[in-house]
Amino acid sequence: LKPFWLKGAANLQCRFPPELAHAMVRVKAFELRSKTSKELLKELDEMKSELSQLRVAKVSGGAASKLAKIKVVRKNIARILTVYNQKQKAEARKQYQGKKYQPLDLRPKKTRAIRRRLKTEQKYAKTQKQKTRTSNFPMRRFAVTM
Repeated sequence: LKPFWLKGAANLQCRFPPELAHAMVRVKAFELRSKTSKELLKELDEMKSELSQLRVAKVSGGAASKLAKIKVVRKNIARILTVYNQKQKAEARKQYQGKKYQPLDLRPKKTRAIRRRLKTEQKYAKTQKQKTRTSNFPMRRFAVTM
């Protein structure tokens, strides 16, 4: 299988047939989730070193199979980082659960206007004077008869 070239706006891009790309070993996200943070970091280092070796092979005119592997390794690195960051965030959420204050990135995003809006209990809170006035002078009820 030989690579084919695509003319892009900026430069030429080398693409490989899909059969060649699927031959590479893809890291599955569900398998990564079962690993610990240390194992994930170790695997990340291995992938990064493999990527650097593949880039050296690309510069020195390596085999087509090595060039096709670059994309797969990059996607694997992204998958590992995603799972690692999700684990970190889940641990942080567990740590701050039930606390009065949470870090900004753990709070619900919503919109700026919603975040600045009064909470419902603040919105309907009444002073003692207002409570007294409403109890002493309730709304009048009118019965219209025809």
